Formats: sequence, structure tokens, C-alpha cells
Amino acid sequence: MEILKGKPVADRIKEYITAKADELLARDVVPTLGILRVGSSESDIAYENSAVKTANSLGIHVEKYIMDEKSTEDEVIEVLKVMNEDSNIHGILIFRPLPSHMDEDRVRNHIAVEKDIDGISDASVGGLFTGNKTGFPPCTAEAAVVILDHFKIPVEGKRVTVIGRSLVVGKPLAMMLLERNATVTICHSKTPEDAMIEYCRQSDIIISAAGKIGTVDARHVSKGQVIVDVGINFDDDGKMCGDVTLDESCEDAAALTPVPGGMGSVTTALLMYHVTEAAQAQHHKG
Repeated sequence: MEILKGKPVADRIKEYITAKADELLARDVVPTLGILRVGSSESDIAYENSAVKTANSLGIHVEKYIMDEKSTEDEVIEVLKVMNEDSNIHGILIFRPLPSHMDEDRVRNHIAVEKDIDGISDASVGGLFTGNKTGFPPCTAEAAVVILDHFKIPVEGKRVTVIGRSLVVGKPLAMMLLERNATVTICHSKTPEDAMIEYCRQSDIIISAAGKIGTVDARHVSKGQVIVDVGINFDDDGKMCGDVTLDESCEDAAALTPVPGGMGSVTTALLMYHVTEAAQAQHHKG
């Protein structure tokens, strides 16, 4: 079985980013990521530090906007408006979930679509469903497709089962696969277990984004399938793992993305790729 590691995929994306950043710098354009964090969640801070380190290594500048957890929804939106109007900021990343007293849908839809590098606004997601290429796709959903492309795994004409229907992964990923002429089935928490097993077994590619350990095991897998594991979970020992139970299902699969070591690095690389693409588009527009 082939292990579809994310590092070579991310490295190729980063090579392009570095070249693009150098090209922009030669035209006095510094690709800049604006990070908006509300509160001081340890996981948010860890992700922020990682994003800043990655950005800086690729020639991308970072501007941070840190707000108190007790900030009002309107105060956060006002900061977003400032970021939208700042021509030196090309991409905006908001850490979610936001504090519970805020309407996250209202906040995320105040991001200018051309700066929505993680594809979280309705305008960006709507672009995927209509095929008009408005905005950027969600990075995690895009990472699944990019990994398949990198390893030359075709999706056209293939049967693909996507497990999960969130706006972060499941729904946008299904639209991206349909755009590439795959035949897509979406399973979710209300899909009967026996039906999901049958849908998976009949598929050429299984993509699990349920966020639940053991979503896919030997019962779901047929010989020669490709399995993309998008899940990020932690077992009872605190060890990171995906949705796929490796020891049971890997015997028959043709290829599998590992967790960790699969989707994560590609997702982060795509976020930075979107920053440079946004910087180029906004520079040409200006």
C-alpha cells in the first residue's frame, strides 16, 4: 500500500510560493497575511505561531490583530473592516470558533471575498457551488484534491464517497470533485451505518472528514481503494489520529494518507499559496 505523505506535496507548493513572493517583492509588493485572533486559546496561539513561522520562511509578512475575548461582535467586525480596507493586507485569517457570545456567521461574512484566503465566507463557498471561481476554496477541502493530483490519482469518472457535510470540508470538497467529473456520494451522521459501509465499499476513493475515530475501518474498505483521511482526532493517550482505523483497513487499500503527516502540511501550504495569489490579483487590480 502506498502512503500518500503530505510533505512532498507541501514542499512543491512552497517552492512556487517562494518564487511568487520573490516576483512580487521585485515589484515592491510584500505579500501580507492578516491574522485576527479573539481571545487567548492555547490552540489558537500555537496555530498562530506556526502560521507566522511558515509565512516568514516563505517571504510572506504577517500583521496580527489580537482582541480580548470579551470584545463585542461589532468591535470584531470593525477590525475586519479596517483589514479589508488596508491595501497592504492581501489575505485575512480568523481563528475559529469565536467566543460563544458572537454570531460567527455574521462575522465571517464581513471578510472581503478577495481576501478570504480560507474560503469561509458565503461568497467564497457560493463560488464553488456556482462554478464562477469567486474567492478561494477552503484550504482543507482543496488539500484533499491537491494530494490526489500530486500522486496522479485520477478522479474523473471515479466513484468517490465523502464522509462529512460541513462547509469547511465535506460540501465544498464534493463540489470540487463534481467539477472534476467524479461521481460523488456524501455520507454523514444521519446516514445508516450499513448504507455507509455499502457506499464506501463500492467507491474507488473514500475521503473521510467526519472528525471521529473509527469512522472508516475494514468493513468499509475494498481492495484497491484510495483513502484520504482528513480527520484530526486524539485518542485516550493523547495521540493524534485520523478517522481511519489503520491496523484494520490498510491491508486492502491501494493508497492512504497518514495522520499525522498527511493533510496538515498541505493545508497550511495552500493557505500561504492563497496569500500570494491574492497579493498578485490585488496588485494587478490596483
